Amino acid sequence: MTQPTPSAQLRAALDLAGRGIPVLPLREGKGPMGNCRACRKNVCGGRPNMKTPGPCACAEPCHAWAAATADPAVLTSAPWAPAWRQAAAVAYHPGGAGLTVVDLDNADAVAWARQNLPTTRTVPSTRGEHWIYLGTMTSPNAVRPGVDIKSLMSYARWLGPGSGTMAPLPDVVRALAVKESAAARPAASSSTVSAPAGGGHCPHRSPAYLERGIAMAEQRIEEAPDGIHRTVFRMFLAVLSAHGRCGCLTETHIGRLFTAAQTRGESLRHCEDAWTNARTQLGM
Repeated sequence: MTQPTPSAQLRAALDLAGRGIPVLPLREGKGPMGNCRACRKNVCGGRPNMKTPGPCACAEPCHAWAAATADPAVLTSAPWAPAWRQAAAVAYHPGGAGLTVVDLDNADAVAWARQNLPTTRTVPSTRGEHWIYLGTMTSPNAVRPGVDIKSLMSYARWLGPGSGTMAPLPDVVRALAVKESAAARPAASSSTVSAPAGGGHCPHRSPAYLERGIAMAEQRIEEAPDGIHRTVFRMFLAVLSAHGRCGCLTETHIGRLFTAAQTRGESLRHCEDAWTNARTQLGM
């Protein structure tokens, strides 16, 4: 029986995997494939705190960046075949390859990089450039106007090999993450809940109250028929309004909301913008 010809995306993915670069398929709109049925709403628990690279325990490309793999047997397996047939592009996990991508989203950002960052390998993008360094770090977005960092716990679209020699990750790039506004990146909060000012009863003393709020927000994001940007913002606003002032929200809760939004096609950047806007509206 004749084997089907691999798609251009799968051929590119296998080439990258052969070089030890973990890859995953992207659907139209540059978002990752949605979680499989068994992992919808992250009921499987995802990878442990989504802190480590590698495929999910399920057989399909789930959980966005954490699905990235350099194993050709996984990439060509039957469960991955539908994803590659639908794929519009290939992404890779920079941190899993020991790299950091400085994503420069416009001409002004590129001009800033040329004046302030060490020369390294550059790859043209749709609106700007990717500057790629050897080394890994956290992956904050919007560290400057038009500048995102993609390394650990993130993915970047594969745009080609680029040109130039990769330089070691410089301190000036690491410092961008330190300078990032706390409002743009939700910090981990303690799971210990204290009574609010004034001594009133805190409803979050019941874990079920918080769990219902997160689950309801996930469900409404997942089932929104349209206007996904507006729905994501409204759900983030609702969760923060009810649960954001007493320290009960953790990165795990926030990760569940972001995963639900990204499954519906929201980019990480849009999620972070919506989160920041919701906090600003609530005066947090």
